[in-house]
Amino acid sequence: MPARPASFILDSWSVMAFLEGEPASQQVTELLVDAHEKNIPVLISVVNAAEIWYLVARCISDADADRTISRLEEMGVALVEADWSLALGAARFKSGHKISLGDAFAAALAQVSEGVLVTGDPQFKQLEGQIRVLWL
Repeated sequence: MPARPASFILDSWSVMAFLEGEPASQQVTELLVDAHEKNIPVLISVVNAAEIWYLVARCISDADADRTISRLEEMGVALVEADWSLALGAARFKSGHKISLGDAFAAALAQVSEGVLVTGDPQFKQLEGQIRVLWL
């Protein structure tokens, strides 16, 4: 990554890879440690957090979903509320590209925070040039 990012943005893909112990989980772990050591904020939109919550709740339980979100916050991941500015940015990405609404919120958060989106989701390839992406 050429310049120090203002922040790292996690999408649902990166968090689920981390939680499920997929190959990218080690990279996410290293990123969280490195960001903490360098005081670089790690953010996730509440829309993406909601996606993670329902995926865990559907597969395991509501209680585990609650613990998962709490664990993210304990690891220093800040949940960013979806105000109108963020929602409008997401709507602009969604209207111009074939991406999910959750992905649109992650992209919008990366854009407004001047951060780097951390993902392995190929849906974001179409947004290269509009946002910075750290590919897992």
